[in-house]
Amino acid sequence: MADGPLRRPRGPHRLGELDLAFLSSYALAMFASGHLADRADLRRFLALGMLASGAATALFGLAFWWDLHSLAFFLAVQIAGGAAQSIGWPCVVAVVGNWFGKSRERGLIFGIWNSHTSVGNILGSVVASSVLEFGWGWSFVVPGLLIAIVGVIVWAFLVVDPRDLGFEAPASAEVEMSDAGNGAVEGLDGEEIGLLGLEKLPDSGSAEAIGFLEAWRLPGVAPYAFCLFFSKLVAYTFLYWLPFYIRHNGVAGKLVSHKTAGILSTIFDVGGVFGGISAGFISDKISARAITSVLFLLLSIPSLILYRTYGSMSMHLNLGLMLLSGYFVNGPYSLITTAVAADLGTQDMIKGNSRALATVTAIIDGTGSVGAALGPLLTGYISTRGWNSVFFMLIVSISFAIIFLIHLAKSELVSKMSEQK
Repeated sequence: MADGPLRRPRGPHRLGELDLAFLSSYALAMFASGHLADRADLRRFLALGMLASGAATALFGLAFWWDLHSLAFFLAVQIAGGAAQSIGWPCVVAVVGNWFGKSRERGLIFGIWNSHTSVGNILGSVVASSVLEFGWGWSFVVPGLLIAIVGVIVWAFLVVDPRDLGFEAPASAEVEMSDAGNGAVEGLDGEEIGLLGLEKLPDSGSAEAIGFLEAWRLPGVAPYAFCLFFSKLVAYTFLYWLPFYIRHNGVAGKLVSHKTAGILSTIFDVGGVFGGISAGFISDKISARAITSVLFLLLSIPSLILYRTYGSMSMHLNLGLMLLSGYFVNGPYSLITTAVAADLGTQDMIKGNSRALATVTAIIDGTGSVGAALGPLLTGYISTRGWNSVFFMLIVSISFAIIFLIHLAKSELVSKMSEQK
């Protein structure tokens, strides 16, 4: 690619366009993928998505040997890859939800399980960099082959539901999450209504998949989806730009290499692992997902300010504050995309219409992924005005995330206070 579009003066801009193409495709396709997942065989649908993802990833790398330099080719492959990967998240959340039902420890279980995303980020970088010396194409072909192999294993062995093995389904009444936590409030006539003022969906007595617009109307879905838009905007800005930020701001007055900056940036993911587990555990203990999310979001603001102000003063401060920032930024992001989505997709408001989990998950994470695509793009432009402007944008985004959840958090708080009387 020495003479390709990514090595020309506008190469970094082209890389940004490729990232945007992938994330936009992923976000838009997510809505359709979740809708289809509630109607398809999850095992086959997930395996198909993994095989397609592997093919798209490998195809990107094959351009190295084919001596392809067409920007259109790379954009097309990125769009296809984003659409293929969008199949994964709604499917896996639905499968884990099938196995653990409404367990009292659902938040903790999902928090531990969701750590695979951060581990995958770290291992993906290690695998890609370890074969880079043999040619950049291998950095795509090897991960592509790995996900395709795992896709075959999923096709052959994944058990989607415990009932497929003759076990009883997890009891749906184990958990006592308050209705307020799902965004439900009581109307003047005593009838339960959702946050958007919509009546409770009728008990159809069937197991048909819920409609896309019906899923949007479920209590709590819209506010959590828009909260995740801003929360994921912040998280993905760090994912894409943190190595660049460390590289150009230095640590203890010294600039670091690209490799060192990449390794240091993984500490943010490590903090995210502990943040996701902690958020799930706390929300289980207090039975309040919104309050937990708002608390983490509020604490993420001073952690970002501290990291921006003192992070470059020493290596210890950089690592400690980066870990703290990852903890508070990724905590609510992890909680909302897993336990909250599972709660909302299996709530009593859709009793008798149980096949909604993948659709609800897709709506929440799909909306969040739009923010994930927007954050890194905006950072590319705002960073030209200085990194203080970027951190200001991140803090404003977190503030909007809090605003969208403040009503649900208030409802949970009122519910808790009434229980103690």
